[in-house]
Amino acid sequence: MINKTYADYAWEQTEALLAIDSPSGFAAKAAAWVKEAFQSLGFDARITTKGGVLIDLGGADTQDGLLLEAHTDTLGAMVAEIKGSGRLRVTNLGGMRAENGEAENVKVYTRSGKIYEGTLQLCNASVHVNGEYGNAKRSFDTTEVVLDEDVRSAEDTRALGIEVGDIVCFEPRTRRTASGYLKSRFLDDKLSVGILLGFAKYLSDNRITPSRRTYVHVTVYEEVGHGGAASVPEGVTEAISVDMGCVGDGLSCTERQVSICAKDSGGPYSYEVVSKLIDAAKRTEADYAVDVYPHYGSDVEVTLQAGHDVRHGLIGAGVYASHGYERSHIDGVCNTLKVLCGYLNV
Repeated sequence: MINKTYADYAWEQTEALLAIDSPSGFAAKAAAWVKEAFQSLGFDARITTKGGVLIDLGGADTQDGLLLEAHTDTLGAMVAEIKGSGRLRVTNLGGMRAENGEAENVKVYTRSGKIYEGTLQLCNASVHVNGEYGNAKRSFDTTEVVLDEDVRSAEDTRALGIEVGDIVCFEPRTRRTASGYLKSRFLDDKLSVGILLGFAKYLSDNRITPSRRTYVHVTVYEEVGHGGAASVPEGVTEAISVDMGCVGDGLSCTERQVSICAKDSGGPYSYEVVSKLIDAAKRTEADYAVDVYPHYGSDVEVTLQAGHDVRHGLIGAGVYASHGYERSHIDGVCNTLKVLCGYLNV
């Protein structure tokens, strides 16, 4: 049976991937890293036309294939306006919220390759000056990126090479505590990419070939809603998103468990696949929860919407504070790996 060594490996890979900025539409470097990481384990991996990574984990039965989907694109922002003060108004990429990004360090990537640092701040951010600081609504119209450069006009900022359309990336602040908690922005969904690398290493180390053909698709547009729409190999009959499990009021999952989603805002997942995932959790003695997510959509739902005739499911390590400063636990990683092994009987 798979052991905690592979969970630790999964986290090491996650931590390395989290250090590569990759908001939706700006994930080429992360995708290249993912491709090389799977190739280093001995698996065929290629960059798709759309920019994702398709990996073949092997398996004999090509007519009953399984596709595991995760995504390496994250939330972020884009320069929408260079203000007269030289500061930047930004627009969100994906579900990034100004309330969660306020006072966070950012990097601005110019198309010439230069990178500038700054901070997302409330407009007029000094509490000693702004008497309405606490009452101000936080949005991307009431916040701005304050560049760590001596700029006082739009012309000053443009002279640096910064223009509308440049990408703005938020610092992830990645940590692992002595108690096993994993904290970072963008655990959604780089933690799952790390988990799939841990699963691939388990197969490689133990020279295991799954009985059914198994693929991994690491997508790069999930956060904007069309990541899983393409690159489904011929013969795939089931697709499972390995994405974050939700933790919060009204749900039973914790960060130390693997969550099996029965339904989200897109509707129910395949009853057959969910049942098999529950059975896999029981057989491998994984600590799991079955939940219904109220505000959630996944890559595999987009796969179905694109017209692919597959059954679908969703699992993931429990993650608290989704789309904010997220937290999971190494036990949740381990339990997710157990379910993957149980589902494929490896």
